[in-house]
Amino acid sequence: MTYAGKTVKGTRKLRGLTQKELAEHSGVSISTIRKLEQGDRVGVRMETLHALARTLRVPTMSLVAERAEDGPVSGARELWAPVRAELLRPPALEPDDASTPEGLAAVFEGAAVFYRDHRFAELANLLPGLLRDADALDDNGRGLRVKILQLTAGALTHTRQFDIAELALRRSLSDARDRLEGSASINTLCWLMMRQGRLDEALNLATQWADDLEPRISRATESELGAWGLMLLRASGAAIRNNQPCVAADMKKLARSAAAAIGHEIEVGHETVRSFGPTTVRLLTVEDALVNNKPDLALALAAQVPRYSVRPSASVRSRHGLDVANAHARLGHFAEAFDKLSKVQSRSPEWFPNQTPARDALRAVVNGRRSLTPQMRQMADVLNLQL
Repeated sequence: MTYAGKTVKGTRKLRGLTQKELAEHSGVSISTIRKLEQGDRVGVRMETLHALARTLRVPTMSLVAERAEDGPVSGARELWAPVRAELLRPPALEPDDASTPEGLAAVFEGAAVFYRDHRFAELANLLPGLLRDADALDDNGRGLRVKILQLTAGALTHTRQFDIAELALRRSLSDARDRLEGSASINTLCWLMMRQGRLDEALNLATQWADDLEPRISRATESELGAWGLMLLRASGAAIRNNQPCVAADMKKLARSAAAAIGHEIEVGHETVRSFGPTTVRLLTVEDALVNNKPDLALALAAQVPRYSVRPSASVRSRHGLDVANAHARLGHFAEAFDKLSKVQSRSPEWFPNQTPARDALRAVVNGRRSLTPQMRQMADVLNLQL
């Protein structure tokens, strides 16, 4: 029996629930619960564990023993091998002083465009040289080196290369010149932990940094409010996934106050791609409704999201698209769900195969239809979904 199966069985008995009652209250099929408790089901989705934990009234992480997501998709390690090698390379004994912060900043802007648009193959080719030149910068280029490491870590996290991404984040954090600059690294680190299923760690780290970053709202700059608000949203996301809705609600309430103080969407100064404001908070509310298994509410909230005053990154737009696709899939709107998935795939073809929510939505479509179209089978191959 797996750790999760043993824990579910023991907690269910302590709560006085039968397998049938647990299935009825959680929405998880009784066959899944039986297989889990008997040890026949090794790989369990985080969404399933969250539903069981909510019914059993325990933190989701109390049921988790293994990481939430698999490693990189086929070919990713080979593509990113030069980046990995550069990050693991010992410091040069005699740094090359040919690079200047001004020249490197222009290259970095090009890399940031690749990142925002999910052009990961081009980014992977550009980053080794960019990292090498950044490593040679003196203290005047320290802030730029931090941003390059943060961007690299974000791309590696998107492509599920969590070990080396965390190394890059630790390096960027040690180089950060102040807490605002460091908060961008911590935000990505918390996101990485959440993708790995390390919800307790992510929640504790985000909460600690949110407490430290909390500004005096009447005197705070937009950057200070943005840093605080983003960290609160990260803490809220970890809490709601860890079945701590009260903590999540408190964090979300504070994030709304930060967004209201700003009054509009802003490009947060110390961040390369993240924005913050009332629209960002609304987008996360849609995601939270899905985590709470309220797809009808998620769609209603999505319909109320206003137009962006700041163009969000491809990640934000595409992730929101997957939220909408999952909401449709859970409600049995399979045509609408697949249409949304197709649009997200078309917009972010290199990002799409790495997304667990995309697989979840397509799996629901596959299970709900009598037959599959060639396009659905093709997408299943892209997502490595076993039919």
